[in-house]
Amino acid sequence: MCCRIATLIIIGGLAAGCAAPHVPAPVRDLSLPAQNNNLLAPPDTYLVRKGDTLFSIAFLYDLNFQTVAALNDLAAPYILQPGQSLRLQGTPSKGKNKQKQLTAGQSNNDTEFTGQTSKIKVNQPVDRQKSQAYVDSKRAANASNGTPSETYIVSSWVWPADGEIVEQFSLREQGNKGLDIANQGTTIVAAAEGKVVYTGDALRGFGNLIIIKHSDDYLTAYAHTQQILVKEQDVVKAGQKIALMGKSGTDRVKLHFEIRYRGRSVDPQRFLPKR
Repeated sequence: MCCRIATLIIIGGLAAGCAAPHVPAPVRDLSLPAQNNNLLAPPDTYLVRKGDTLFSIAFLYDLNFQTVAALNDLAAPYILQPGQSLRLQGTPSKGKNKQKQLTAGQSNNDTEFTGQTSKIKVNQPVDRQKSQAYVDSKRAANASNGTPSETYIVSSWVWPADGEIVEQFSLREQGNKGLDIANQGTTIVAAAEGKVVYTGDALRGFGNLIIIKHSDDYLTAYAHTQQILVKEQDVVKAGQKIALMGKSGTDRVKLHFEIRYRGRSVDPQRFLPKR
């Protein structure tokens, strides 16, 4: 009799267990790359800090610098002042740019396109040889307002560094927005001709960072450098040394390299030559 009662209790317990709803354990996606999870949703406004440029602010929030300029009625030379409030969200106004625009006849002693928080004198005119294979470029004037604009047509790219690719580009929302290349002691070079529009370490997560503007559409970024060999407003050629590979802002020696097209990260291997 006791055995029969014990058996019934065990069967009842099993039945109750089967009837209970199954609650799966929470799942955590651990496959997301840790690098460059610092892209932030842009706030409505941003307070300019010392060392900021229009390009570094746009880069930080994954925005097109031209959109930020339009939102704030900024024209070349895009000079910012510490404490200035910038709109990062909204619709650009239809009015004319409030900042003083350059005219085609201004001398080399005038302030040139900088995007910086302080005025910088114009460098000497760039000597662009016709035989240069990397980039064809031309200088054009806007006929409607006389504002000069510099257009670089990027016809080909070069690898920014030799070494092993330790992390690929990812389309995931929190994924790696560029290529990570590791090779201690390696020199970093410009991936195409352009103008250096930011050097510094103010963007958290990127360490010592260089941003080069190649055209109104294309920017490249070189993060975690040990030593920066160029300064803002330098015009560089494709393959020119710009930095030494390091581990500033990260835990290993590597270059984090990005190509931005109209403010958005794109896979660099779509542009770089096969190797």
